[in-house]
Amino acid sequence: MSVLWDSLQSTTFRWAVVEAVLVGAIGGVVGVHVMLRRLPFFVVAMSHAMFPGVVLASVLGISLFLGGTTFGLVVVAGVAAIGASRVLDQSSAIGVVLAGAFAFGVLVLSAQPGSSRDLSAFLVGSIVTVTPGDVATTIIGGGLVLVVLAAVHKELVASAFDPAGSAALGYPVRRLDIVVLTAVTVTMATTIPATGTLLSVALLTVPALTARLWTNRVGPMMAVAAGVGAASGLLGLAASTLWRIAAGGAIGLAAGALFAVSLAITSLFATTAGVGVRRRVRQVA
Repeated sequence: MSVLWDSLQSTTFRWAVVEAVLVGAIGGVVGVHVMLRRLPFFVVAMSHAMFPGVVLASVLGISLFLGGTTFGLVVVAGVAAIGASRVLDQSSAIGVVLAGAFAFGVLVLSAQPGSSRDLSAFLVGSIVTVTPGDVATTIIGGGLVLVVLAAVHKELVASAFDPAGSAALGYPVRRLDIVVLTAVTVTMATTIPATGTLLSVALLTVPALTARLWTNRVGPMMAVAAGVGAASGLLGLAASTLWRIAAGGAIGLAAGALFAVSLAITSLFATTAGVGVRRRVRQVA
């Protein structure tokens, strides 16, 4: 534990702690919408599709957040356009847009000096090197996402559970889909310094799935998911410091471990409750 205490004396490490909590909590909330709309495949695809934008931003010397977000929004527009044409369904459209994007990013990166080191940082992040600017970007970008999602919360939830009924009530279902896709894109861009483009998938899926084990109500689910995401960030960062392992991978594993523990506990409760019900039924009979 002395290692952790010594690390906390470093300003850089304290910024890493703040970033871990922020990206975990924001990812958890947005992840609930990902789960409700069954978009894990889109998240995985976007983690690859945003990679060229991050690489180009690095080459041009501009913000990784700006590059990743811009390229991600281009991908969202492409998916929406192909889906609107009804030539392909949404999953197929995502696959078409994704094809070649990751390879293009690797190609551009391979032409730069130190490409292997940069590739690792872009893919799995480097949270221990985050700057106050990265944290500010996370606060602004993530805060904007949360404000937008809160403003149309009722419409988003209704269209996720019953798209046809929502359309009949006059809700702009396709626009609401684009709002969620955009929210996912911006959120993923904010997590790049912490977990990279690939491991951001964990924060946008696993905390929400963990929260789903504990509650069926959307509001409490978001609160639990935010807590699980933040805890994943802290636990992963602590494990990374103690055992000198990659922070991004440790955060992803921490999220998976919390899911596994939650699954075991809730399954045990369900089994115990089922046994109690069966005993009461036999007593009545």
